[in-house]
Amino acid sequence: MRYESAALEDWMRRYYFSVDFDIGSSGVQDYSVADVRELLGIPLASFDEILLCDSTTLGGDDVRAAIADQWGNGDPERVMVTHGASEAIYLMMSTLLEPGDEIVVVEPAYHTHYSIARSLGCDVVSWPLSPDDGYVPDLTLLRKKLSDRTKAIVVNFPHNPTGASLTADQRDELVGIAADAGVYLVWDQAFRELTYGTEPLRDPVHDYPSHSISIGTLSKGYGLPGLRVGWVIAPPELLRATFDLRDRMTLHLSPLVEFLAGHVARGAETLIAGRREQARRNLGVLREWAKANDDLIDLPDPHGGVTTFPRLIGIEDTTDFCHELARRDRVLLVPGVCFGDPERVRLGFGGPSEGFARGLDTLARALRENGQRGGKHV
Repeated sequence: MRYESAALEDWMRRYYFSVDFDIGSSGVQDYSVADVRELLGIPLASFDEILLCDSTTLGGDDVRAAIADQWGNGDPERVMVTHGASEAIYLMMSTLLEPGDEIVVVEPAYHTHYSIARSLGCDVVSWPLSPDDGYVPDLTLLRKKLSDRTKAIVVNFPHNPTGASLTADQRDELVGIAADAGVYLVWDQAFRELTYGTEPLRDPVHDYPSHSISIGTLSKGYGLPGLRVGWVIAPPELLRATFDLRDRMTLHLSPLVEFLAGHVARGAETLIAGRREQARRNLGVLREWAKANDDLIDLPDPHGGVTTFPRLIGIEDTTDFCHELARRDRVLLVPGVCFGDPERVRLGFGGPSEGFARGLDTLARALRENGQRGGKHV
């Protein structure tokens, strides 16, 4: 297969490691191994006991049980541990779909939610979140998008990049729509616990287990992207169907990684609580900053996650502006073209608070200078 270029990954490869202030990423501040050990009470000597042998295709028994208890329905037979959510999405899409199938994908979207299906020869139907409606999901529109050929609905709520989410009632309605149609519901729950004033959405594996595919990660809300741990919670027969593909890719995870992941799963709230509070404070700073600069930025208020998708007023395509911001000012902001809307940017508020505030100040200054130049870019 040949894959279309992933504009977001190209952008992050280019600038992520060469800036001083990151206000464009979709995760929280990273933890160190020492942080994790201290917060979760892991004795240093326990690392010496890890036998660096092969693991199993689905993952070790301990880590699968921990994931099942924390994020699933308690059944480890429905869990596969993967190299980040990226491998999970690839394995599921490549196994579930066949040429000619149709999927409905919420958009704007992370590239793997649709690009793998397209590469397989599937039809991708967009379920758009509209800025005119504040990115509120339109479930009536979703019903109209389904057809007799629909194989799956692919969503991620809280949503990246807009920060949109569902109410509990809307979540129930979405699951009902999938069940009525008898289609799979691919539920990317990367930002599940990152909510502000509302409870996390209930995972569909609890009430639609026959056709739910829940995908999670320790990269986003848990500040552990370098651990490269994700998972799938799905019907066991679907997990087993991935083996032929996984045998040709990664085989399994390292026992060292699984050891840490198991501890994180069992102490998940301990790790995420501080990062969620930091993101909540940063969101307050962002709201005040946007009010003070409402002539420069039109900010949709996020309901979850750590990203929002604002419009930069007076800039029809933000790509050149974001290039300049990274090169000249060493601030990372992701242009909306990476998500199909060039007038907007992905702005992330999950990082260290001091750097976030300084990044916003630099952004405001750059926007005013850009306006003084008449919107021209270097």
